Amino acid sequence: MTALKLHSSPHIDIYSAKSDTPLELPVFNDIKAGFPSPAGDFIDQSIDLNRHLIKHPSATFFGRVKGESMKDAGINDSDLLVIDKSIEPIDGKIAVCFIDGEFTLKRIKKDKTSLWLMPENKDFQPIKITEENDLRIFGVVTHVIKSF
Repeated sequence: MTALKLHSSPHIDIYSAKSDTPLELPVFNDIKAGFPSPAGDFIDQSIDLNRHLIKHPSATFFGRVKGESMKDAGINDSDLLVIDKSIEPIDGKIAVCFIDGEFTLKRIKKDKTSLWLMPENKDFQPIKITEENDLRIFGVVTHVIKSF
């Protein structure tokens, strides 16, 4: 999986996704969160991360999160996002949004009269979308990849 940086902003970096090369890795199917067991004997299949994480290759991009506005949704600074532009950005989805010339990551909230971009951190304010705003939904987040 290789990527080309397409855009950088204070909130997110956007990368293209190249997924035409298989990425087969072994899978341990029975990892217990309790007492340890000898897992080496239980590798019985592999997983292609490109096929698993990328359903629509021509519409998929990666994003590197900058900031903590979505931390209560489990999305933290430096997490890697898999973003699919082909998924409809409906109420409740987490999306990369391009608003008034800047990218941001927020949860979409629609009510009867308004559209909101909602942070998942009480230290940040919701953004109410008005006629004065220039809003484009770049894509919907399908996966979050974390480093520990």
